[in-house]
Amino acid sequence: MSNSPDSNDIWNPHFAHLLLDSMAEGVFTLNATGVIQSWNPSMEKISGYSAAEAIGKTCRILKFSSCFNSSCPKNAQECGIFQKGIMAPTECQLMHKNGHYLSVIKNARLVKDEAGIIMGVVETITDLTELTIARQKFDEARQKLLEIHQFGNIIGKSDVMQNVFSAIKAAANSDATILIQGESGTGKELVAGAIHYNHDRFDKPLITVNCSALSESLLESELFGHVKGAFTGAHRDRKGRFEEADGGTIFLDEIGDISPFIQLKLLRAIQEKQIERVGESKKRSVDIRIITATHKDLFSLVTHGLFREDLYYRLKVFPIFIPPLRERKKDIPLLVRHFINRFKRKTGKSITDLTSDALRALMDHHWPGNVRELENAIEHAFVLCNTDQIHIVDLPVEIRQMGYQPVAASANAQPKARQKITRAGLLALLGECDWNKAEAGRRLGKSRTLVWKYMKKWDIPLEAPQ
Repeated sequence: MSNSPDSNDIWNPHFAHLLLDSMAEGVFTLNATGVIQSWNPSMEKISGYSAAEAIGKTCRILKFSSCFNSSCPKNAQECGIFQKGIMAPTECQLMHKNGHYLSVIKNARLVKDEAGIIMGVVETITDLTELTIARQKFDEARQKLLEIHQFGNIIGKSDVMQNVFSAIKAAANSDATILIQGESGTGKELVAGAIHYNHDRFDKPLITVNCSALSESLLESELFGHVKGAFTGAHRDRKGRFEEADGGTIFLDEIGDISPFIQLKLLRAIQEKQIERVGESKKRSVDIRIITATHKDLFSLVTHGLFREDLYYRLKVFPIFIPPLRERKKDIPLLVRHFINRFKRKTGKSITDLTSDALRALMDHHWPGNVRELENAIEHAFVLCNTDQIHIVDLPVEIRQMGYQPVAASANAQPKARQKITRAGLLALLGECDWNKAEAGRRLGKSRTLVWKYMKKWDIPLEAPQ
């Protein structure tokens, strides 16, 4: 026989040994009395036991949590594998040499010779450690997602917000189409998320589409998908958002901005629970929950002929109205506390509160941008604040100064006379501002960069003298 194995003798013992050694799965064999005879390198890696430590012992050293629905018998020959001949792949745990448990898939088969005499057992072990870690990460991510969309993250104790909470709970227990109405910045997407993640569909997709961000043709393709060649640039078939949301929820934000053509296609999709991709006549069934939102008065759009009446009533099966922040000002301290805690974790700063003057300014503000504007105001304050309390000077100018108007608001406004800057004046101003260069610049009507230049020019230290 030549030194090179041919097709007739490739399965010689030496080659089989090399094959087992190269396998990622753990493989070991037992003789007819249940004693370990071989132990490949992957078993050493999975179990922590070397081949020398394992060979000659029984598989009881691995302390499998499940073996034919029971623990390993003291007499290996009493193991179910010798009676049943095969063990289907079973997820269980084994104990590592170091004492910790590993999740594995165990597979075993009895081996007999041509005369039917038992030769031994072959067992394979698949390590599920990486899969277990991936599962844990998925569970953690899902838990965080659920926490984000808990009712508790929609902040408010006012009567109007209690009504919103009641509506969310009712919507979460229903499959009805939801219309969320409220001004920009009131938290419509957060409400949509709370409804989805507290519904039976929480483990299915929540797909969000901003209907005002796309043209009619792009929105049609985004929602319903397209087939290859449907239009210039359609180089392949593409699923739409309705298909991606199948089994879950689609959230259509700014629904009041869609064109009459998209309104018609959306109406058909709701009525028939089917969609057609652009460029295709084939109907595709979809099982989705529809939640829509708008800052516009949809009923007014209907009365002016700008929105289909039949679609309007399809969408507002269960309407939820989110009040503007100016109508629930008693919630502002709660929201401020929530945002301070969030930015404290994000930035690592030791800010824990705000002064009474700062809170009064927040309470007096009209909040045209609602909760989103308040969140941005607290983030702005975190950039400037260097103490453990947010002061009024740390807040945006439109909140600090009642009746503030942007420079370009009045065409007839006369420019203020230039204020001459002196070294003594700048030193005094910096002292008043606790050496906050940004605040000093705002009071001078100059940029922070220009304040720095003056400080460098006049050899003023960047930090307050001790």
